[in-house]
Amino acid sequence: MKIYVGNLPWSTTDSDLEALFAGIGPVDSASVVMDRDTGRSRGFGFVEMSSADGQKAIAELNGHSLESRALRVNEANSQPRRNGGGGGGGRPARW
Repeated sequence: MKIYVGNLPWSTTDSDLEALFAGIGPVDSASVVMDRDTGRSRGFGFVEMSSADGQKAIAELNGHSLESRALRVNEANSQPRRNGGGGGGGRPARW
């Protein structure tokens, strides 16, 4: 199960996020999303763990205070796949 974790303190690392959720159950992966231009945290991340442990983590950690910030923890919404194309509106080019 993929879990969204929002309102993270800017100083939170992948290891910090993993350690927080490891107290609930085994973590498959944990990552804080970084801004590609500045290299700084964007204040949210994702954790992957089993469904049973994920549901327990959501129940226990949603609203949990981390460095005076109330975390938002819920099941991650799946994003629709984006095609990598660039514009054009689907109209054929005229030669």
